Amino acid sequence: MSNTVTATETQNTISVNETTNTVTVTEGAATIVRVATEGPQGPQGTAGSGFDLDSSSKVDKSVVYYDSSAGQFKADDTWTITTLVFGGDF
Repeated sequence: MSNTVTATETQNTISVNETTNTVTVTEGAATIVRVATEGPQGPQGTAGSGFDLDSSSKVDKSVVYYDSSAGQFKADDTWTITTLVFGGDF
């Protein structure tokens, strides 16, 4: 399905032809027209396999990392922007 926009200088109208959608802009009236159509959706993830984040022990400048023994992502004082590189700047 595609949209078409037609602008005629003499009538100052914009028509969007899709099913029954029509937009008319009248000369002299301040009008903002936004035309949007719903795009394709991304792939559906596996049910129940969301992003499991434990941030209960987060500290200032925590870096999120995956802990395979816990089976979840964590944000705590194990990895921060100061411990990630030894003596360097992050």
